[in-house]
Amino acid sequence: MTAVKATPPRALTIAGSDSGGAAGLEADLRAMTACGVHGCVAVTAVTVQNSLGVSGVHLVPAETVAAQVRAVVTDIGVGAAKTGMLASREIIAAVADVVDEVGIGRGPERTPFVVDPVAASMRGDPLLTEDAMEAIRTRLFPRAELATPNLDEVRLLAGITVTDAATAREAAEALHAMGPRYVLVKGGHLHGSPEVVDLLFDGEQTWEFSGPRIDTPHVHGAGDALASATCAALARGLSMPDAVASAERYIRRAVAESYPLGAGVGPVSPFWAVQAHV
Repeated sequence: MTAVKATPPRALTIAGSDSGGAAGLEADLRAMTACGVHGCVAVTAVTVQNSLGVSGVHLVPAETVAAQVRAVVTDIGVGAAKTGMLASREIIAAVADVVDEVGIGRGPERTPFVVDPVAASMRGDPLLTEDAMEAIRTRLFPRAELATPNLDEVRLLAGITVTDAATAREAAEALHAMGPRYVLVKGGHLHGSPEVVDLLFDGEQTWEFSGPRIDTPHVHGAGDALASATCAALARGLSMPDAVASAERYIRRAVAESYPLGAGVGPVSPFWAVQAHV
């Protein structure tokens, strides 16, 4: 006879699927599992994707995205939720409405909501139309407990090019004014710096998370994994600064353990965390 195990903390990712398994909801689930959380999904889009890039996207109807969120939260329950690629203004609006309905969002009486505003490709090109980016600013950011933009997304959403600590702080202030309780400006795309510095800001206090830049081209899914590891830590009950610190430790090791895949850019790796518990 095998004893029934206790149900682990649960988290929800609202994101697109990557057929290569390196980014998107696949990266989210890999990170959540490695961080001790059962991951649930609301699929927003199916991509035709491999290590060389995206060659096709099929959007899930907005009402189906919302129905997935509703189905998971009302039965399974989640301790935190995050977004990834939301793909269109209509999906963003549907997500904003349904998280209000099921009690996900910003504030002490709501389930923590991490908004990873996926708005730029790995090369920095826009992935969303301007009306969709405006919906992120006006519909999602005011509901977010945490927003986690990379530097290309900062440029697209706030019009600020981050080049140093001063402009990172300026960007954090501009994004915080759009509504999130916390903003994490990720410095990984500042390629001229020997250090990667991520800046967490709550409107008054700042926390810096820094480490040496790891010499690897294989960083596909790093932003997804960082947001998901933070979401997992929030689902486990950590405070925001502690959740981000936990996720930073996870992602730095995941980047260090990244591996080649296909002919292009390989993914960051969760296997070190899984193997540590085998």
